[in-house]
Amino acid sequence: KLLEKKRNYWGKKEKVLGKREKVLEKLGHRALGCCCKGPAPLTPGSLLAEDGDFLALDLGGTNFRVLRVRVSDNGLQKVEMESQIYEIHEDLMRGSGAQLFDHIAECLANFMEKLKIKDKKLPLGFTFSFPCHQTKLDESILVTWTKGFKSPDFDIDIVAVVNDTVGTMMTCGYDDHNCEVGLIVGTGTNACYMEEMRHIDLVEGDEGRMCINMEWGAFGDDGALNDIRTEFDHEIDMGSLNPGKQLFEKMISGMYMGELVRLILVKMAKEGLLFRGKLTSDLRTTGHFETRYVSKSDPLGLQKAHEILTKLGLEPSHEDCLATHRICQIVSTRSANLCGATLAAVLRRIKENKGVDRLRSTVGVDGSVYKKHPHFARRLHKTVRKLLPDCEIRFVRSEDGSGKGAAMVTAVAYRLAAHQEPPGCAGGG
Repeated sequence: KLLEKKRNYWGKKEKVLGKREKVLEKLGHRALGCCCKGPAPLTPGSLLAEDGDFLALDLGGTNFRVLRVRVSDNGLQKVEMESQIYEIHEDLMRGSGAQLFDHIAECLANFMEKLKIKDKKLPLGFTFSFPCHQTKLDESILVTWTKGFKSPDFDIDIVAVVNDTVGTMMTCGYDDHNCEVGLIVGTGTNACYMEEMRHIDLVEGDEGRMCINMEWGAFGDDGALNDIRTEFDHEIDMGSLNPGKQLFEKMISGMYMGELVRLILVKMAKEGLLFRGKLTSDLRTTGHFETRYVSKSDPLGLQKAHEILTKLGLEPSHEDCLATHRICQIVSTRSANLCGATLAAVLRRIKENKGVDRLRSTVGVDGSVYKKHPHFARRLHKTVRKLLPDCEIRFVRSEDGSGKGAAMVTAVAYRLAAHQEPPGCAGGG
């Protein structure tokens, strides 16, 4: 009966692959609506000849990093980094924009003071890992400054605002010139890819390519994923801070994976299928089954499942541990399958654009789920291979990709600005 119930709850998982053509078509069409205007697009290959010292800010959550990146191109394509992590307290996250960016400015001043470079005016790239409408490389509607900001202690020239997916792609493209896609699977999820200019209506000219920030976490907000969303996905959405938004992200990212498992456990317990029908306050509490539990329970099996359930105040039987272990597997596998299906859509698009029989391309990847879940990457790769048997896709893990990538984009933008050739934008935000 337990297995039958699980099949009923999660039988729709198979539809992810069974309906892949619809997913690919929908996502391929959506990609074209996420670009922005700019006259001279940057590409991973354009980074190869830049050198110098650059600063980068990487803002994506409760912490942010400040980096100094030294790029040298004496034939070795060498990149050296120094960085420091600063905390952003909740009052700043929920406060005014002025307070948040004042704090960022103070931390940047602290970093420059420590490195004894506050007397230097260095170009800076800003990785802003949130959806925004970007009108130029150095302007976004969520970042109200243009070329720079000042405090009494330092002077910085901001020349690039870059999404974390773009930073990841640019970083991996520095070493692998075939890198055409940037992918993030962590607390949230997003992707970018290189699109042909002839397909971008918002930009004049048909020559060359431009990076498209897809903001694919919002895929399905128009109802495209309704036929594969489960009752648990609906419950996650209704309990979130942004109901009806970022629906794809809520199905696959680390912020929601643990909560999906908890909701399944609660329902099965209420129906008498788990824990002898008993529930604890911990199991009833939102967020108490953390995503890291999913990563631990999936590979380590029954012993780890027993340990996790005991922490939640339960007295699990062998069958309870077996079911919990299997649910964690199903949730994380579904996440990898969904991510793989959408990634296959992007790669199929690139293949069709190039008009080749067999695509050889590289995907730069970053994010805690991809890196820390022991089976996620393998499952994602398997899905891509299954959907794209006529492609050779290489996956490269980006280390410090978003911050380093922002600095490298800044290197190109600064040179172009010096020659009075302002660069184009790197995506939709």
